[in-house]
Amino acid sequence: MKDTIKTIVEKYYSDKGFLVPVLQDVQQEYNYLPREALDLVSSNLDIPISQIYEVATFYKAFSLEPRGKYQLALCTGTACHVRGVPQIADHIERTLELKAGETSEDLEYTFETVNCVGACALGPVLVVNGEYHGKMTISKTGKLLNKLGKERDAE
Repeated sequence: MKDTIKTIVEKYYSDKGFLVPVLQDVQQEYNYLPREALDLVSSNLDIPISQIYEVATFYKAFSLEPRGKYQLALCTGTACHVRGVPQIADHIERTLELKAGETSEDLEYTFETVNCVGACALGPVLVVNGEYHGKMTISKTGKLLNKLGKERDAE
């Protein structure tokens, strides 16, 4: 981990002003921000760990807890809500055996609900690893979850 963090920090010329991009790259590498990695960023950038935690906890995009390989974010904004999001959320929770905000023990899935993804015309919207899936229904959600499961089984 030490060499990986050093490489990431050096990519940004060891400049303290690039803390957010450094943390983004660390999270990209590990799928969350491990404590050991944050300690290394702190020492490599000469930034107090408390300041790094301020940034890491301020932005919702960062996670201090391990996240799943498949990260599902279901929009619960008004446009999505009136088009059936509560039923879709229930279907996802039952299928994955996860409540919104949880990660599966095998680190395959993280499911969360978000207030808005800014794609109201496509609602309901389910974002999987950054890919938007619009006009979702329970049936389409089931097919998508099955596809993720099949991809996982093929690896």
